[in-house]
Amino acid sequence: MAKPILTIENLSVGFQSGDSVNQVTHDVSLSIRRGETLALVGESGSGKSVTANAILRLLPKSSARYIGGQVIYDGTDMMACSEREMRRMRGDRIGMIFQEPMMSLNPLHKIGRQLCETLAIHRGMRQRDAEKRALSWLKKVGIRNAEKRLTAYPHELSGGERQRVMIAMALINEPELLIADEPTTALDVSVQAQILELLKDLQQEMGMAMLFITHDLSIVRRIADRVAVMQLGTLVETDTREVIFNNPSDPYTIKLINSDPSGSPVPVSASAEPLFDVNDLRVWFPITGGILKRVKDHIKAVTDVSFILRKGHSVGLVGESGSGKSTTGMAVLKLLNSEGQIRFDGVDISSLSRKQMLPYRSKLQVVFQDPFSALNPRMSVAQIIGEGLKIHKSLTPKEEDEVICEAMREVELDPDTRHRYPNEFSGGQRQRIAIARALVLKPEFILLDEPTSSLDRTVQFQVLSLLKSLQQKYGLSYLFISHDLHVVKSLCHYTLVLKNGQVVEQGDTAQVFNEPQHAYTRELVNLSSV
Repeated sequence: MAKPILTIENLSVGFQSGDSVNQVTHDVSLSIRRGETLALVGESGSGKSVTANAILRLLPKSSARYIGGQVIYDGTDMMACSEREMRRMRGDRIGMIFQEPMMSLNPLHKIGRQLCETLAIHRGMRQRDAEKRALSWLKKVGIRNAEKRLTAYPHELSGGERQRVMIAMALINEPELLIADEPTTALDVSVQAQILELLKDLQQEMGMAMLFITHDLSIVRRIADRVAVMQLGTLVETDTREVIFNNPSDPYTIKLINSDPSGSPVPVSASAEPLFDVNDLRVWFPITGGILKRVKDHIKAVTDVSFILRKGHSVGLVGESGSGKSTTGMAVLKLLNSEGQIRFDGVDISSLSRKQMLPYRSKLQVVFQDPFSALNPRMSVAQIIGEGLKIHKSLTPKEEDEVICEAMREVELDPDTRHRYPNEFSGGQRQRIAIARALVLKPEFILLDEPTSSLDRTVQFQVLSLLKSLQQKYGLSYLFISHDLHVVKSLCHYTLVLKNGQVVEQGDTAQVFNEPQHAYTRELVNLSSV
C-alpha cells in the first residue's frame, strides 16, 4: 500500500473571540495516499472547509488558533513551516480550488495574466513561455476559444468556464495534492459531470492525490475512493466508498445517506382547474447598434413556451444555465416584457399594465435561490415577513404581528426570533424565512427559483418536506425551477425540459424521467441517475 502523502493527526482549530477561543474542529485525523481521492463530507458548519484551509494555513491569522495536532505533508510538518515556506508550497506542490470562482478570481485582471502570475512565482517563467503554458492548460480543461479567453475578464465567462479556469490555475504547476472545496456546488448537472470527469482524467494523468470537499453524496459516489464524514467538527466515520454507502455504522452517516430527495409529489386531482394557461410565451431581448440604435438582432431567451399549471399542482422547469428557466418564470409573473398569452385563473393578464397587475400581486409570490441575498440584512425577520402586509393589507400593528407569528409557525420557525436579523440564522432557516414571506399573503401560486440548490442535503430534505405539506394544506400551485432532477421528481407532477430557450420535451414527470424521448432529456437523466 502506498505511503500517505498527507497525514493529519488530532488537528484541533478554534477562533479567538474576545478573551475566549471557540473550538470548531476536535482531534481530526485523516490521511491521503498518492493518486487517491478522499471525499470529506458533512453539512455546512461541520468543519470541512476549516480543516482544508488549515492544511495550507489559509485561515485568518488574526483570529484562527491552532489548538493542537499536526499536519504532515510528505514528511514536512506544515505547522512548523515559516510563512515563506508555506507560500512556496501553496499553488506549487499543493493546489486548491475554491467554492465560488467569481470570489477567487481577480475581477480587475484578465484570465491570462492571473494564470501567468502563478507560473512566474513558482516556476520563474518568462512571459511568452507562461502564456503558452496558460493557453495549453485552458485547452486541457476544455475551454472553448481558449485564445480569446486569455484576454477576457472573469465576468465575461460563464460559471462553468470560471470553474474550469480555477481548475487550470490550481493544476498549472502540476501539484502532488489538489484540495477541491465544493467545486461544483452551483453548477448544472451537465457542467458538473464535465468538471468531475475532467478532474478524474487530470488526476489519472498526473498521479495526483485529491481531497474533495462536498455535501453532495451523488458526487461522492462517482469520484471518491474513501470517504470521511464530519459532524460538528468531529470525524465520525472514515472508510471506503463501498462500506460508507452499503454498510454505514454511524447514525449521522445513515441520516446523510437517507436525506437524498425521494418520495412522490403530493396527491392531486387530474381534473383540477387551470391556474396558469401559458401559450406561445416569447422573451426576446433586442440587440441594438449604430448611431440610431436600430435593432440588429435579438437574444432569444425564451421562444414559444406553452404549458398549463393546474390548481394545487407543481410544474418543474429543468435545463442547464441559460436555457430560459428563470426568464420563463419571471415572464409568467409579468416581471419581464413578453409576447404570447398568459391566462391566470381564467383572466388574460398578458396585456395588463403594472397598475392593473397590482390586485394580482398578493396571489403571486416568489422564493429565490439564495436566501441571504434575497433578504434585506438591515431588516429584522418580522419586518421582512411583514413587508407585503403593509402594501396589500390594512392591519393594526397587533394584527400584523399575529399574522407574522402564524407565518413563522407554519414554516417551523420560533416566532420569538422574529426581531433578529438574517445573519443570525442558518441557510436553511433563511430559506424558511423567505418561504414565510411568500406565505404571509396567502397566495395561490409560488414561483420557486432553485430554492434548495445552495442547501445541504439534510436541510434540502426538510425544506422539500415543508413545501409539500404547505401545498397539501393550502392547495398551493408551484412553478419549480431546478437543475436537480431528484428534487423535481420528488415535488413536481409535470415537467418541462428547456434547452436554448425552447421546450424540447414535456409531460408527466415520471414519464419524462422514466421514458425520455429527446436526446437532451436522456443526457440529463443519465447524468442525474434519477
